[in-house]
Amino acid sequence: MTIILVPGLRDSDEHHWQSCWSRRFPFWKRISQRNWLEPDIDAWVSAIRRELATCQRPAVLVGHSFGALAACRLVQTQKVNIAGIVMVAPAEPSLFELDEAVLPERLRVPSHLFASRNDPLMTFKRAQYWAQCWGGRLIDLGDAGHINAESGFGDWNYGLEQLAEFCEGLPQFIKS
Repeated sequence: MTIILVPGLRDSDEHHWQSCWSRRFPFWKRISQRNWLEPDIDAWVSAIRRELATCQRPAVLVGHSFGALAACRLVQTQKVNIAGIVMVAPAEPSLFELDEAVLPERLRVPSHLFASRNDPLMTFKRAQYWAQCWGGRLIDLGDAGHINAESGFGDWNYGLEQLAEFCEGLPQFIKS
């Protein structure tokens, strides 16, 4: 299985858990983007597709904030070789006028959604709503801000443990 990290707007700085994981697991993939400041969902989806094109095995997308929305959008609109999605602090779609781009429909792959009770980009109540709509497991991190470096999430070993458990729980036929 291939892990693809999907940062949100402004990329993930060197102290962010996605960057820490990239350094720890250099064989994992990470999308690259021409413009990290423009919330263009189609550009993010294209960046994910570019990484998927290099994969020989099914991928698990690990998206943060806007990147989580892009991962969700890709799975909802295109047939791609994705085994599952882990969404961390997804942003509220309406903040980016994505109400019609990111739909409240069950995803065709397993998903986990990590949420914070004081995330400035999505209320916990909305995170519960989206997790239910997408058919994913909601993981409540309490008061964790936006689950980024500013909130104290650097190495984030708990997230790695949960990602490993998530991958282990995926259907056997897609692990090859």
